[in-house]
Amino acid sequence: MTAVPTSQGQQPATGWAPTRALGRAVLLTGLLLIAGVLLGRVDLVVLAVPFALGTAYALRRRPTAGPQLWITTDAEHLVEGGAFTGTVTVGNPDTVGYDVAVVRTRVSPWLLVERAQVGGARVDLSRSGVDRPFVTVVDTGTAVDLELIGKARRWGRHPVGPAGVRVAAAGGLLVSRAAIMEPVRVGVYPRTEPFEAAEVMPRAAGLVGAHHSRRPGEGGELAGVRVFGPGDRLRRIDWRVSLRARQLHVAATLSDRDAEVVILLDVLAEAGRSGGVGGAASVLDTTVRAAAAIGEHYLHRGDRVAMLEYGPAARRLRPATGRRQYLTLLEWLLDVRAEASPHGSYDQVFGPHLLSSDALVVVLTPLLDERSAQMLARMARSGRFVLAVDTLPADLQPPGRGRGWAEVAFRLWRLDRDTMIGQLREHGVPVVPWAGAGSLDQVLRDVSRLATAPRVGAR
Repeated sequence: MTAVPTSQGQQPATGWAPTRALGRAVLLTGLLLIAGVLLGRVDLVVLAVPFALGTAYALRRRPTAGPQLWITTDAEHLVEGGAFTGTVTVGNPDTVGYDVAVVRTRVSPWLLVERAQVGGARVDLSRSGVDRPFVTVVDTGTAVDLELIGKARRWGRHPVGPAGVRVAAAGGLLVSRAAIMEPVRVGVYPRTEPFEAAEVMPRAAGLVGAHHSRRPGEGGELAGVRVFGPGDRLRRIDWRVSLRARQLHVAATLSDRDAEVVILLDVLAEAGRSGGVGGAASVLDTTVRAAAAIGEHYLHRGDRVAMLEYGPAARRLRPATGRRQYLTLLEWLLDVRAEASPHGSYDQVFGPHLLSSDALVVVLTPLLDERSAQMLARMARSGRFVLAVDTLPADLQPPGRGRGWAEVAFRLWRLDRDTMIGQLREHGVPVVPWAGAGSLDQVLRDVSRLATAPRVGAR
Protein backbone atom coordinates (compact mmCIF):
# COMPACT_ATOMS: atom_id res chain seq x y z
CA MET A 1 0.00 0.00 0.00
CA THR A 2 1.10 3.53 -0.79
CA ALA A 3 0.17 6.98 0.37
CA VAL A 4 -2.82 8.58 -1.28
CA PRO A 5 -1.85 11.01 -4.08
CA THR A 6 -3.41 14.44 -3.72
CA SER A 7 -2.58 16.25 -6.98
CA GLN A 8 -4.20 14.06 -9.62
CA GLY A 9 -6.88 11.43 -9.98
CA GLN A 10 -10.61 10.99 -10.05
CA GLN A 11 -12.56 13.01 -7.50
CA PRO A 12 -14.05 10.89 -4.70
CA ALA A 13 -17.48 9.47 -5.48
CA THR A 14 -20.01 11.00 -3.14
CA GLY A 15 -23.00 9.14 -1.73
CA TRP A 16 -23.40 5.87 0.10
CA ALA A 17 -26.23 3.41 -0.21
CA PRO A 18 -27.36 0.67 2.20
CA THR A 19 -26.68 -2.88 1.18
CA ARG A 20 -29.06 -5.81 1.35
CA ALA A 21 -27.22 -6.96 4.46
CA LEU A 22 -28.26 -3.78 6.28
CA GLY A 23 -31.83 -4.21 5.10
CA ARG A 24 -31.95 -7.80 6.29
CA ALA A 25 -30.47 -6.86 9.68
CA VAL A 26 -33.00 -4.05 10.24
CA LEU A 27 -35.90 -6.20 9.02
CA LEU A 28 -34.97 -9.18 11.19
CA THR A 29 -34.44 -7.01 14.28
CA GLY A 30 -37.78 -5.28 13.78
CA LEU A 31 -39.69 -8.55 13.25
CA LEU A 32 -38.20 -10.13 16.35
CA LEU A 33 -39.00 -7.08 18.53
CA ILE A 34 -42.59 -6.82 17.24
CA ALA A 35 -43.18 -10.53 17.66
CA GLY A 36 -41.72 -10.47 21.18
CA VAL A 37 -43.96 -7.55 22.24
CA LEU A 38 -47.12 -8.92 20.68
CA LEU A 39 -46.61 -12.45 21.93
CA GLY A 40 -45.12 -11.41 25.25
CA ARG A 41 -42.03 -13.53 24.71
CA VAL A 42 -38.84 -12.18 26.21
CA ASP A 43 -36.70 -14.73 24.39
CA LEU A 44 -37.53 -13.14 21.01
CA VAL A 45 -36.51 -9.74 22.35
CA VAL A 46 -33.25 -11.18 23.68
CA LEU A 47 -32.65 -12.81 20.28
CA ALA A 48 -33.07 -9.44 18.53
CA VAL A 49 -30.56 -7.65 20.78
CA PRO A 50 -27.37 -9.06 19.11
CA PHE A 51 -28.60 -8.01 15.65
CA ALA A 52 -29.43 -4.52 16.87
CA LEU A 53 -26.14 -4.10 18.74
CA GLY A 54 -24.10 -5.50 15.85
CA THR A 55 -25.73 -3.17 13.33
CA ALA A 56 -25.30 -0.14 15.61
CA TYR A 57 -21.66 -1.03 16.30
CA ALA A 58 -20.90 -1.37 12.57
CA LEU A 59 -22.54 1.99 11.79
CA ARG A 60 -20.87 3.86 14.63
CA ARG A 61 -18.30 5.31 12.18
CA ARG A 62 -19.83 5.90 8.82
CA PRO A 63 -17.57 6.93 5.89
CA THR A 64 -18.25 10.26 4.23
CA ALA A 65 -15.88 10.25 1.23
CA GLY A 66 -15.91 7.73 -1.55
CA PRO A 67 -12.90 6.09 -3.20
CA GLN A 68 -10.47 7.82 -5.56
CA LEU A 69 -9.22 6.27 -8.79
CA TRP A 70 -6.13 6.82 -10.95
CA ILE A 71 -4.88 5.23 -14.17
CA THR A 72 -1.18 5.56 -14.96
CA THR A 73 1.27 3.91 -17.35
CA ASP A 74 5.04 3.73 -17.34
CA ALA A 75 5.33 3.46 -21.13
CA GLU A 76 7.02 6.68 -22.27
CA HIS A 77 8.51 5.35 -25.51
CA LEU A 78 6.77 2.02 -26.02
CA VAL A 79 7.47 0.08 -29.22
CA GLU A 80 5.56 -2.82 -30.73
CA GLY A 81 6.48 -6.00 -28.89
CA GLY A 82 7.76 -4.10 -25.86
CA ALA A 83 6.77 -4.70 -22.26
CA PHE A 84 3.79 -2.75 -21.02
CA THR A 85 2.73 -1.93 -17.46
CA GLY A 86 -0.45 -0.12 -16.54
CA THR A 87 -1.50 0.73 -13.00
CA VAL A 88 -4.99 1.29 -11.66
CA THR A 89 -4.76 2.88 -8.20
CA VAL A 90 -7.58 2.94 -5.65
CA GLY A 91 -7.20 5.51 -2.88
CA ASN A 92 -9.04 6.02 0.40
CA PRO A 93 -9.12 9.71 1.46
CA ASP A 94 -11.56 9.03 4.33
CA THR A 95 -10.80 8.48 8.01
CA VAL A 96 -12.65 5.16 7.90
CA GLY A 97 -11.14 2.12 6.24
CA TYR A 98 -12.83 0.28 3.38
CA ASP A 99 -13.64 -3.34 4.11
CA VAL A 100 -13.48 -4.40 0.47
CA ALA A 101 -12.91 -2.68 -2.88
CA VAL A 102 -13.94 -4.21 -6.22
CA VAL A 103 -11.98 -2.89 -9.20
CA ARG A 104 -12.74 -3.53 -12.85
CA THR A 105 -11.07 -2.09 -15.94
CA ARG A 106 -11.01 -2.46 -19.67
CA VAL A 107 -7.87 -2.66 -21.77
CA SER A 108 -7.41 -2.45 -25.53
CA PRO A 109 -7.08 -5.90 -27.17
CA TRP A 110 -3.79 -4.70 -28.70
CA LEU A 111 -2.35 -4.45 -25.17
CA LEU A 112 -1.97 -8.10 -24.23
CA VAL A 113 -2.18 -8.26 -20.42
CA GLU A 114 -0.60 -11.50 -19.24
CA ARG A 115 -0.74 -11.10 -15.47
CA ALA A 116 -1.98 -8.75 -12.76
CA GLN A 117 -0.64 -7.91 -9.35
CA VAL A 118 -2.80 -6.44 -6.60
CA GLY A 119 -2.03 -6.21 -2.90
CA GLY A 120 1.07 -8.42 -3.26
CA ALA A 121 -0.86 -11.23 -4.97
CA ARG A 122 -0.18 -12.15 -8.59
CA VAL A 123 -2.89 -13.44 -10.92
CA ASP A 124 -2.27 -15.17 -14.25
CA LEU A 125 -4.60 -13.69 -16.86
CA SER A 126 -3.60 -15.86 -19.83
CA ARG A 127 -6.85 -17.81 -19.48
CA SER A 128 -9.30 -15.72 -17.52
CA GLY A 129 -8.64 -12.41 -19.31
CA VAL A 130 -8.35 -8.91 -17.94
CA ASP A 131 -12.10 -8.15 -18.02
CA ARG A 132 -12.72 -9.53 -14.55
CA PRO A 133 -13.18 -7.99 -11.08
CA PHE A 134 -10.27 -7.64 -8.66
CA VAL A 135 -10.94 -7.48 -4.92
CA THR A 136 -8.72 -5.84 -2.31
CA VAL A 137 -8.80 -4.00 1.03
CA VAL A 138 -7.99 -0.29 1.30
CA ASP A 139 -7.06 1.09 4.70
CA THR A 140 -7.42 4.67 5.88
CA GLY A 141 -5.23 7.19 4.05
CA THR A 142 -3.64 4.62 1.75
CA ALA A 143 -3.84 3.50 -1.87
CA VAL A 144 -3.66 0.07 -3.46
CA ASP A 145 -2.18 -0.50 -6.91
CA LEU A 146 -3.55 -2.94 -9.44
CA GLU A 147 -0.67 -3.54 -11.87
CA LEU A 148 -1.44 -4.92 -15.33
CA ILE A 149 1.66 -6.41 -16.95
CA GLY A 150 1.90 -7.53 -20.55
CA LYS A 151 3.15 -6.40 -23.96
CA ALA A 152 2.05 -4.14 -26.80
CA ARG A 153 1.00 -6.02 -29.92
CA ARG A 154 0.38 -3.19 -32.42
CA TRP A 155 1.22 0.46 -33.05
CA GLY A 156 -1.28 3.20 -32.30
CA ARG A 157 -2.91 4.92 -29.35
CA HIS A 158 -4.56 2.23 -27.24
CA PRO A 159 -6.83 2.96 -24.26
CA VAL A 160 -6.32 1.63 -20.76
CA GLY A 161 -9.72 2.01 -19.16
CA PRO A 162 -12.29 3.13 -18.42
CA ALA A 163 -11.91 1.75 -14.91
CA GLY A 164 -14.45 1.63 -12.11
CA VAL A 165 -14.39 0.84 -8.42
CA ARG A 166 -17.00 0.32 -5.72
CA VAL A 167 -16.16 -0.13 -2.05
CA ALA A 168 -18.02 -1.50 0.94
CA ALA A 169 -17.62 -0.18 4.49
CA ALA A 170 -19.23 -0.46 7.94
CA GLY A 171 -18.95 -4.23 7.94
CA GLY A 172 -20.47 -4.49 4.48
CA LEU A 173 -23.62 -2.56 5.44
CA LEU A 174 -22.84 0.44 3.21
CA VAL A 175 -21.64 0.56 -0.38
CA SER A 176 -20.37 3.56 -2.30
CA ARG A 177 -21.39 4.76 -5.67
CA ALA A 178 -19.12 3.68 -8.51
CA ALA A 179 -16.13 5.90 -9.16
CA ILE A 180 -15.34 5.94 -12.88
CA MET A 181 -12.04 7.02 -14.44
CA GLU A 182 -11.82 7.94 -18.11
CA PRO A 183 -9.39 5.86 -20.21
CA VAL A 184 -5.77 6.84 -20.62
CA ARG A 185 -4.34 6.30 -24.10
CA VAL A 186 -0.93 4.69 -24.45
CA GLY A 187 1.14 5.58 -27.51
CA VAL A 188 2.84 2.54 -29.07
CA TYR A 189 5.41 3.41 -31.73
CA PRO A 190 5.69 1.23 -34.83
CA ARG A 191 8.57 -1.18 -34.97
CA THR A 192 10.88 0.04 -37.70
CA GLU A 193 11.77 -2.66 -40.17
CA PRO A 194 15.40 -2.81 -41.34
CA PHE A 195 15.88 -0.41 -44.23
CA GLU A 196 18.96 0.85 -46.03
CA ALA A 197 19.19 2.89 -49.22
CA ALA A 198 22.79 3.02 -50.33
CA GLU A 199 22.11 4.85 -53.59
CA VAL A 200 22.48 8.61 -53.94
CA MET A 201 19.51 10.94 -54.05
CA PRO A 202 18.22 12.11 -57.45
CA ARG A 203 18.88 15.75 -56.65
CA ALA A 204 20.37 17.42 -53.57
CA ALA A 205 18.63 20.56 -52.35
CA GLY A 206 20.37 21.92 -49.25
CA LEU A 207 23.71 23.57 -48.62
CA VAL A 208 25.31 20.88 -46.48
CA GLY A 209 24.68 17.19 -46.03
CA ALA A 210 25.78 13.68 -46.88
CA HIS A 211 24.74 13.44 -50.55
CA HIS A 212 27.04 14.28 -53.45
CA SER A 213 25.78 16.98 -55.78
CA ARG A 214 26.82 18.04 -59.26
CA ARG A 215 27.73 21.54 -58.10
CA PRO A 216 31.28 22.50 -57.11
CA GLY A 217 31.89 23.31 -53.49
CA GLU A 218 33.51 22.20 -50.25
CA GLY A 219 32.86 18.47 -50.39
CA GLY A 220 34.67 15.19 -50.26
CA GLU A 221 34.38 13.97 -53.86
CA LEU A 222 37.14 15.04 -56.29
CA ALA A 223 35.86 16.77 -59.44
CA GLY A 224 39.24 17.60 -61.05
CA VAL A 225 42.21 19.97 -60.91
CA ARG A 226 42.07 23.61 -62.02
CA VAL A 227 44.16 26.75 -61.90
CA PHE A 228 44.32 28.60 -58.59
CA GLY A 229 41.89 31.52 -58.44
CA PRO A 230 40.75 34.20 -56.02
CA GLY A 231 38.98 32.73 -53.00
CA ASP A 232 40.63 29.31 -53.20
CA ARG A 233 42.00 27.91 -49.96
CA LEU A 234 45.69 27.19 -49.61
CA ARG A 235 45.05 23.71 -48.26
CA ARG A 236 43.44 22.81 -51.61
CA ILE A 237 46.69 23.38 -53.57
CA ASP A 238 47.87 20.31 -55.45
CA TRP A 239 51.66 20.72 -55.21
CA ARG A 240 52.54 17.92 -57.62
CA VAL A 241 50.52 19.39 -60.46
CA SER A 242 51.66 22.92 -59.56
CA LEU A 243 55.35 21.97 -59.76
CA ARG A 244 54.86 20.24 -63.11
CA ALA A 245 52.88 23.06 -64.64
CA ARG A 246 54.92 25.81 -62.92
CA GLN A 247 51.60 27.40 -61.89
CA LEU A 248 49.45 26.98 -58.82
CA HIS A 249 46.64 24.44 -59.23
CA VAL A 250 43.98 23.41 -56.71
CA ALA A 251 41.87 20.28 -56.33
CA ALA A 252 38.23 20.98 -57.21
CA THR A 253 35.55 19.07 -55.30
CA LEU A 254 31.81 18.65 -55.51
CA SER A 255 29.67 19.93 -52.65
CA ASP A 256 27.90 17.58 -50.25
CA ARG A 257 24.29 18.57 -49.76
CA ASP A 258 21.26 17.28 -47.98
CA ALA A 259 18.03 16.23 -49.67
CA GLU A 260 14.35 16.63 -48.93
CA VAL A 261 12.30 13.46 -48.70
CA VAL A 262 8.50 13.63 -48.73
CA ILE A 263 6.75 10.47 -47.51
CA LEU A 264 3.16 10.42 -48.75
CA LEU A 265 0.79 7.95 -47.08
CA ASP A 266 -2.25 6.79 -49.07
CA VAL A 267 -4.99 6.25 -46.46
CA LEU A 268 -8.00 6.02 -48.76
CA ALA A 269 -8.41 2.27 -48.23
CA GLU A 270 -7.45 -0.54 -45.87
CA ALA A 271 -7.08 -4.20 -46.76
CA GLY A 272 -5.95 -7.33 -44.98
CA ARG A 273 -6.26 -8.24 -41.33
CA SER A 274 -3.74 -7.08 -38.79
CA GLY A 275 -2.24 -9.73 -36.55
CA GLY A 276 -0.09 -7.38 -34.52
CA VAL A 277 3.64 -7.71 -34.11
CA GLY A 278 4.85 -11.07 -35.39
CA GLY A 279 1.56 -11.72 -37.20
CA ALA A 280 0.00 -10.82 -40.53
CA ALA A 281 0.31 -7.20 -41.62
CA SER A 282 -2.50 -5.15 -43.09
CA VAL A 283 -2.05 -2.27 -45.53
CA LEU A 284 -1.88 0.28 -42.69
CA ASP A 285 0.63 -1.84 -40.78
CA THR A 286 2.97 -2.01 -43.76
CA THR A 287 2.45 1.67 -44.54
CA VAL A 288 3.18 2.95 -41.05
CA ARG A 289 6.15 0.66 -40.41
CA ALA A 290 7.69 1.43 -43.79
CA ALA A 291 7.21 5.18 -43.26
CA ALA A 292 8.92 4.96 -39.87
CA ALA A 293 11.84 3.00 -41.34
CA ILE A 294 12.32 5.33 -44.33
CA GLY A 295 12.04 8.43 -42.15
CA GLU A 296 14.53 7.08 -39.63
CA HIS A 297 17.03 6.22 -42.37
CA TYR A 298 17.04 9.63 -44.06
CA LEU A 299 16.89 11.60 -40.81
CA HIS A 300 19.92 9.66 -39.60
CA ARG A 301 21.75 10.81 -42.73
CA GLY A 302 20.89 14.44 -41.99
CA ASP A 303 18.18 14.91 -44.63
CA ARG A 304 14.93 16.82 -44.26
CA VAL A 305 11.85 14.59 -44.05
CA ALA A 306 8.22 15.63 -44.44
CA MET A 307 5.05 13.55 -44.08
CA LEU A 308 1.75 13.87 -45.91
CA GLU A 309 -1.56 12.02 -45.83
CA TYR A 310 -3.54 11.46 -49.02
CA GLY A 311 -7.04 11.28 -47.61
CA PRO A 312 -9.93 13.33 -46.21
CA ALA A 313 -7.95 14.52 -43.15
CA ALA A 314 -5.09 15.82 -45.35
CA ARG A 315 -2.67 15.94 -42.42
CA ARG A 316 0.88 17.09 -43.03
CA LEU A 317 4.14 17.30 -41.11
CA ARG A 318 6.53 20.06 -42.11
CA PRO A 319 10.04 19.09 -43.28
CA ALA A 320 12.78 19.15 -40.64
CA THR A 321 15.86 17.24 -39.54
CA GLY A 322 17.27 15.71 -36.39
CA ARG A 323 16.11 13.43 -33.60
CA ARG A 324 13.33 15.80 -32.61
CA GLN A 325 11.82 15.43 -36.06
CA TYR A 326 12.08 11.64 -35.76
CA LEU A 327 10.12 11.61 -32.49
CA THR A 328 7.59 14.01 -33.96
CA LEU A 329 7.28 11.73 -36.98
CA LEU A 330 6.56 8.72 -34.78
CA GLU A 331 3.90 10.64 -32.85
CA TRP A 332 2.39 11.77 -36.14
CA LEU A 333 2.19 8.18 -37.38
CA LEU A 334 0.20 7.06 -34.33
CA ASP A 335 -2.85 8.95 -35.61
CA VAL A 336 -2.88 7.42 -39.10
CA ARG A 337 -6.33 6.07 -39.93
CA ALA A 338 -7.85 4.67 -43.12
CA GLU A 339 -10.72 6.92 -44.21
CA ALA A 340 -12.70 6.21 -47.34
CA SER A 341 -14.27 9.28 -48.90
CA PRO A 342 -16.70 9.57 -51.81
CA HIS A 343 -15.45 13.04 -52.67
CA GLY A 344 -13.10 13.85 -55.49
CA SER A 345 -9.34 14.08 -55.51
CA TYR A 346 -7.35 16.30 -53.17
CA ASP A 347 -5.36 18.31 -55.70
CA GLN A 348 -5.85 21.51 -53.71
CA VAL A 349 -3.88 19.90 -50.88
CA PHE A 350 -1.42 17.69 -52.72
CA GLY A 351 -0.89 19.67 -55.89
CA PRO A 352 2.59 19.54 -57.43
CA HIS A 353 3.07 23.25 -56.69
CA LEU A 354 3.13 22.44 -52.94
CA LEU A 355 6.10 20.07 -53.26
CA SER A 356 9.69 21.11 -53.74
CA SER A 357 11.00 20.45 -57.22
CA ASP A 358 14.12 18.83 -55.72
CA ALA A 359 12.28 16.57 -53.27
CA LEU A 360 12.08 12.81 -53.57
CA VAL A 361 8.43 11.84 -53.09
CA VAL A 362 7.99 8.32 -51.72
CA VAL A 363 4.33 7.32 -51.95
CA LEU A 364 3.23 4.38 -49.80
CA THR A 365 0.06 3.17 -51.43
CA PRO A 366 -1.88 -0.11 -51.89
CA LEU A 367 -3.20 1.18 -55.26
CA LEU A 368 -6.76 0.23 -54.37
CA ASP A 369 -8.27 3.50 -55.57
CA GLU A 370 -8.01 5.03 -59.04
CA ARG A 371 -7.56 8.47 -57.46
CA SER A 372 -4.22 7.31 -56.04
CA ALA A 373 -2.97 6.27 -59.47
CA GLN A 374 -4.12 9.56 -60.98
CA MET A 375 -2.31 11.50 -58.25
CA LEU A 376 0.92 9.60 -58.98
CA ALA A 377 0.65 10.24 -62.70
CA ARG A 378 0.08 13.97 -62.17
CA MET A 379 3.11 14.27 -59.95
CA ALA A 380 5.27 12.44 -62.49
CA ARG A 381 4.07 14.70 -65.32
CA SER A 382 4.94 17.77 -63.23
CA GLY A 383 8.60 16.71 -63.15
CA ARG A 384 8.77 15.49 -59.56
CA PHE A 385 10.86 12.48 -58.59
CA VAL A 386 8.11 10.06 -57.57
CA LEU A 387 8.57 6.54 -56.23
CA ALA A 388 5.54 4.35 -55.47
CA VAL A 389 5.90 1.63 -52.83
CA ASP A 390 3.24 -1.06 -53.04
CA THR A 391 1.92 -1.82 -49.55
CA LEU A 392 -0.73 -4.38 -50.49
CA PRO A 393 -0.09 -7.71 -48.69
CA ALA A 394 1.18 -10.38 -51.05
CA ASP A 395 -0.96 -13.07 -49.36
CA LEU A 396 -4.21 -11.08 -49.52
CA GLN A 397 -7.17 -13.45 -49.68
CA PRO A 398 -10.36 -12.67 -51.63
CA PRO A 399 -13.53 -11.87 -49.64
CA GLY A 400 -16.12 -14.61 -49.53
CA ARG A 401 -13.53 -17.31 -50.02
CA GLY A 402 -15.03 -20.62 -51.03
CA ARG A 403 -17.51 -19.17 -53.51
CA GLY A 404 -16.80 -19.58 -57.20
CA TRP A 405 -17.72 -16.03 -58.21
CA ALA A 406 -15.47 -14.53 -55.51
CA GLU A 407 -12.36 -16.27 -56.86
CA VAL A 408 -13.09 -15.16 -60.44
CA ALA A 409 -13.82 -11.57 -59.41
CA PHE A 410 -10.65 -11.45 -57.35
CA ARG A 411 -8.57 -12.61 -60.30
CA LEU A 412 -10.13 -10.02 -62.58
CA TRP A 413 -9.45 -7.32 -60.00
CA ARG A 414 -5.82 -8.46 -59.77
CA LEU A 415 -5.43 -8.23 -63.56
CA ASP A 416 -6.95 -4.76 -63.58
CA ARG A 417 -4.59 -3.65 -60.83
CA ASP A 418 -1.57 -5.05 -62.70
CA THR A 419 -2.68 -3.08 -65.75
CA MET A 420 -2.85 0.09 -63.62
CA ILE A 421 0.69 -0.52 -62.34
CA GLY A 422 1.92 -1.01 -65.90
CA GLN A 423 0.36 2.29 -66.97
CA LEU A 424 2.04 4.07 -64.05
CA ARG A 425 5.42 2.70 -65.12
CA GLU A 426 4.76 3.97 -68.65
CA HIS A 427 4.23 7.43 -67.11
CA GLY A 428 7.63 7.16 -65.44
CA VAL A 429 6.47 6.15 -61.96
CA PRO A 430 8.43 3.14 -60.66
CA VAL A 431 6.31 0.81 -58.50
CA VAL A 432 8.09 -1.60 -56.16
CA PRO A 433 6.76 -3.76 -53.30
CA TRP A 434 8.02 -3.06 -49.80
CA ALA A 435 10.54 -5.70 -48.77
CA GLY A 436 12.57 -4.11 -45.99
CA ALA A 437 16.30 -3.52 -46.39
CA GLY A 438 17.38 -2.64 -49.91
CA SER A 439 13.80 -2.33 -51.21
CA LEU A 440 14.45 0.94 -53.00
CA ASP A 441 18.12 0.67 -53.98
CA GLN A 442 17.62 -0.40 -57.59
CA VAL A 443 14.79 2.08 -58.14
CA LEU A 444 16.75 4.98 -56.61
CA ARG A 445 19.67 4.06 -58.85
CA ASP A 446 17.45 4.34 -61.92
CA VAL A 447 15.89 7.60 -60.73
CA SER A 448 19.32 9.10 -60.04
CA ARG A 449 20.48 8.03 -63.49
CA LEU A 450 17.50 9.76 -65.10
CA ALA A 451 18.10 12.91 -63.06
CA THR A 452 21.74 13.19 -64.24
CA ALA A 453 21.04 12.24 -67.86
CA PRO A 454 21.26 15.05 -70.41
CA ARG A 455 17.96 16.36 -71.67
CA VAL A 456 16.94 15.70 -75.24
CA GLY A 457 17.62 18.74 -77.40
CA ALA A 458 20.02 20.35 -74.90
CA ARG A 459 23.05 22.01 -76.42
